[in-house]
Amino acid sequence: MILKRLKIDTWIGDATNCYIVFDNDSKETMVIDPAGDVDRIIEMLDILGGNLKYIYLTHCHGDHIGGVTDLQEKKGGKILIHRDDAEGLNNSNINLTEYIGMQNDINLEANSRIDDGDLLHLGDLEFRVIHTPGHTKGGSCLYCEEEKLLFSGDTLFRGTWGRTDLPTSDFREIIDSITNKLMILPEEIIVYPGHGKSTMIGDEKPIYLELKPRKI
Repeated sequence: MILKRLKIDTWIGDATNCYIVFDNDSKETMVIDPAGDVDRIIEMLDILGGNLKYIYLTHCHGDHIGGVTDLQEKKGGKILIHRDDAEGLNNSNINLTEYIGMQNDINLEANSRIDDGDLLHLGDLEFRVIHTPGHTKGGSCLYCEEEKLLFSGDTLFRGTWGRTDLPTSDFREIIDSITNKLMILPEEIIVYPGHGKSTMIGDEKPIYLELKPRKI
């Protein structure tokens, strides 16, 4: 497997992490949260020589979906999002496109609405969907046991969690999602969040299980 991270500048001033996952054997590829700057994403896809199979959206916020339409038109791929966030793709009150000052209207339809426990495959690579409501009601993470990694979207960050003062967000839900769904994963799992630096499950456990600061 090859994993590439592109930091995409967005209207909120905080770069969004767009991830490109490439399976060496099958050449199948997945792009996670194409926030914009589609030419850079396509350039990387062309360098890898992969076939875009999935465009996976961890949630429906505008700073994660800004490049989806352009990317799909140029490279194909099925748009996947949890069913509870699908309606937010075209609702500016939920996806916050107007709030964050996005200039272009977004008109998106998911090709497939996913659920907790669904399995996605790139060649022999298997990713399990973990529904993690809290930042949005349909927020989700992708877990690959074989590669020991988790794409956490805006649910879990290094040393903190996603905002819960937004439409469809809920503080109790995000803490429950993190504590009971993510902190049960092996400590060596590397977490790749929607913004900022990566971390590990073992380094985040003190915050949620022991009510202590994150280990430095």
